[in-house]
Amino acid sequence: MKQAIRALGWATNIFWIILLFFTATALYSAFQLRPEFGEPYAQTSGDTLTMSLPFSIGNGGYYDISNMNLTTLVKDTNGSLISDSSTFVPLIRRGGNASVIHNMSIRISQINTEKLSYLLFNDSALNVDIALELNFANAVPFGISTNITMPWGAPLSNLTIEDISLSAFNATHFRIIAPISFENHSLFSLDGTMRLELVDNMNSVLGSGTANIPPNGGYIPLELYVSNPLDISEARLYFATSFFNYGPVVIPLA
Repeated sequence: MKQAIRALGWATNIFWIILLFFTATALYSAFQLRPEFGEPYAQTSGDTLTMSLPFSIGNGGYYDISNMNLTTLVKDTNGSLISDSSTFVPLIRRGGNASVIHNMSIRISQINTEKLSYLLFNDSALNVDIALELNFANAVPFGISTNITMPWGAPLSNLTIEDISLSAFNATHFRIIAPISFENHSLFSLDGTMRLELVDNMNSVLGSGTANIPPNGGYIPLELYVSNPLDISEARLYFATSFFNYGPVVIPLA
């Protein structure tokens, strides 16, 4: 009986020694991780803007790394979620290194919402929450997190209707030139059309005109015809592009 108790005591001691050794070496291995982020870059396809983040992690510890998952949450300054992306690496051998490209995709049409539409017109900064989770030796979970910011350039920055010019066209209508300008600060070139409606205070459309959108912004002298320019109360702009459709943008004129 005493021998059995003594053997159990030795087994318990050995178990705790092994556990402490494993814990210590796992913690040491955690500090031997060498995560590195490269310079992010962007590309477009269809209506999707993809921001790619080169990422590598060196495993200088004693154990293999398994089930590594890199997750990013892209949010605006108000905390509204824009993109949720993950990259999974099943295994990194001890002494090895893994290099991957983590893609964060943003559909421009997704920004055409009540909460996010201001990003079409205003430069801003996007907050990126980065979380890295993995396992050592298929047993010990480990995680780190950080936060970075990325600049956002608005495709319709500084949208303005300048002084409208008016001239008689015939006995019933006037010719109006509405100078519209904007700056494209985004990473993609615009293509599509812009439609302008002039509206009176009774919400009736007095006249409308359409023009092509300059790919990188600029000055657009949009021409249209109205019967009574004195009744103009506001302008309404509608945009139709391959990346997004949006409107109306209401600009008071009275």
